[in-house]
Amino acid sequence: MKYADEFRDKEIAVGLAMAIRSEADPEKSYRFMEFCGGHTHAISRYGLEDMLPKNVRMIHGPGCPVCVLPAGRIDMAIRLAERPDVILCVYGDLMRVPGSQGASLLKAKARGADGRMVYSTIDAIRVAEEIPGRSVVFFAIGFETTTPPTAVMIRLAQKKQLKNVSVFCNHVLTPPAMQNILGSPDIRNIGPVEIGGFVGPAHVSAIIGTEPYEYFADEFGRPVVIAGFEPLDMMQAILMLVRQVNEHRHEVENQYSRAVTRDGNLRAKEEVSDIFELRDQFEWRGLGLVPYSGLKLKRAYDKYDAEVRFDMNELRVADNPACECGAILRGVKKPVDCKLFGTVCTPEAPMGSCMVSSEGACAAHWTYGRFRDHQQRRAS
Repeated sequence: MKYADEFRDKEIAVGLAMAIRSEADPEKSYRFMEFCGGHTHAISRYGLEDMLPKNVRMIHGPGCPVCVLPAGRIDMAIRLAERPDVILCVYGDLMRVPGSQGASLLKAKARGADGRMVYSTIDAIRVAEEIPGRSVVFFAIGFETTTPPTAVMIRLAQKKQLKNVSVFCNHVLTPPAMQNILGSPDIRNIGPVEIGGFVGPAHVSAIIGTEPYEYFADEFGRPVVIAGFEPLDMMQAILMLVRQVNEHRHEVENQYSRAVTRDGNLRAKEEVSDIFELRDQFEWRGLGLVPYSGLKLKRAYDKYDAEVRFDMNELRVADNPACECGAILRGVKKPVDCKLFGTVCTPEAPMGSCMVSSEGACAAHWTYGRFRDHQQRRAS
């Protein structure tokens, strides 16, 4: 496949691995966090960790929007879906994300709630047109990548003069989460994690560009390398991070130059800026309340805001105490460190959000069998 096979060349991958091994100082410890769940997926799929020297370690971050959605927001969505006047349109993987006390939208649907899986915001518009007598709420989640389609949905609802459309907004922002991982007061409770640099997200950066990370890199003294999702992308990004650490630099570098620019997608950013504004704070599963990390609709669009239309109260509930999702999302623990992993918690019956989405760290480890190596080492 053009522009895919070229980035999966085994010989080049081996060459990059050899370069990392030769340039990584054996007296140093290199700990890099891949923020994006797509990168975690690629690392597990291609076994990239096995190609790295032992002192170069990858740490899984909170870059899965399904995983970081707190249980309280799931409970709020369930209450919406259970209203007889509401049709809740959601992306498929959200249906199984655990709320409080084992609740989920899928279980609510089995009890009669009207939750419908859609593939895009346009699907939600179609449902609203086909059933004008009921309120259609789109359960909007995701990082900067999926926020523009939600903005387009609201523009389209305006154009079509649809009065039965609203959005339950759960869009969150990447740079504030990266800052929170390094500087949150919650570190005392859940434990610190040593991070020497970040592999920056690809799709997000295609929208926002590389410029928003420059303040973060300078303020926290950590290099950031934006990388694509193919194995050669990841290996090259790791090599770039190793070189920055060796040279005592903390800059933003763009490995994924074929898709990402410094300014990003100006049209998409303009649409988002016109319709959304920052929340003072937003709760992330595993990170707690993160200042200025979430978006909400501007007051001019209140009639499309489900939280306003249905007078929704914010719910904050505790996660399953046996689930280590919070520590895994922060990078303090690996999936195999959770006692539930692979026993009572599997993709078919997830106890935590990290096992639901394919971008979740637990799901990636399970899908590609990375945990088996760990189990064998522990048994021996």
